[in-house]
Amino acid sequence: MIRTVHASDVGRVRTVNEDSVWIGATRHGYTLGIIADGMGGHLAGDTASRLALESIRKSLDGLPYELPGEELERALADAIAEANRTVYSEASRDEKFYNMGTTVVAVLLRDDAGFIGHVGDSRAYLVKDGVATQLTEDHTLVNELFKNGQLSVEELDNHPRRNVLTRAVGTDAEVTADMMAVRIATGEQLLLCSDGLSNFVSLEHLGKVAGIHEIPLEERADRLLQLALLAGGGDNISVALLEHQGEAAVPETKEWNR
Repeated sequence: MIRTVHASDVGRVRTVNEDSVWIGATRHGYTLGIIADGMGGHLAGDTASRLALESIRKSLDGLPYELPGEELERALADAIAEANRTVYSEASRDEKFYNMGTTVVAVLLRDDAGFIGHVGDSRAYLVKDGVATQLTEDHTLVNELFKNGQLSVEELDNHPRRNVLTRAVGTDAEVTADMMAVRIATGEQLLLCSDGLSNFVSLEHLGKVAGIHEIPLEERADRLLQLALLAGGGDNISVALLEHQGEAAVPETKEWNR
């Protein structure tokens, strides 16, 4: 069974939560999880993330269940592309939404396997035996500089332009999501989060907390939020956790907002 939970917190600095997060089952039994982290000011950022999330959910809710893998991947990629058109169109029609955009990280699973699609710096991690491995690659200026050898690993977290995105949903007429296959084995967790979590909680702590089998999944999500808040809570914080608990991989979901 795939157990899921999602949670979000405004943090200690922002007055509005510009993140949108949802995870649950589609009409035909796929597990779908989405985190979108909006940008462009509190009204525009909130609008961008909400529109993107709603668009992806709408695109995938009626997806036929027995699709081949390549069609499942294409469906998720197309849903993110449609979300981009939706946000971009809204920004083009109303000047108060000028230049708004959002990150997106989304997972679409049939049973314990499927695909992750992402644009921006919201992340996906696979957690095995309490150790988190980052699956996605940030679409940021500093990551490009790092790949080109212009920044060290130590400089990545403290660079003054670490939040500058090189790719986002809704800022351009077209965008391409990075896609990857994923499978969750029994006892493993998949963690999706906005940078309000990943910028404030270490990789080590992400893995240790997400992997605590002795406490409920929703308590683990809450502990991750609390760690980000204790570290300053300098941004909105969102997390979605999926855990393969064995037997038939039927999605079961809990949710709350703080």
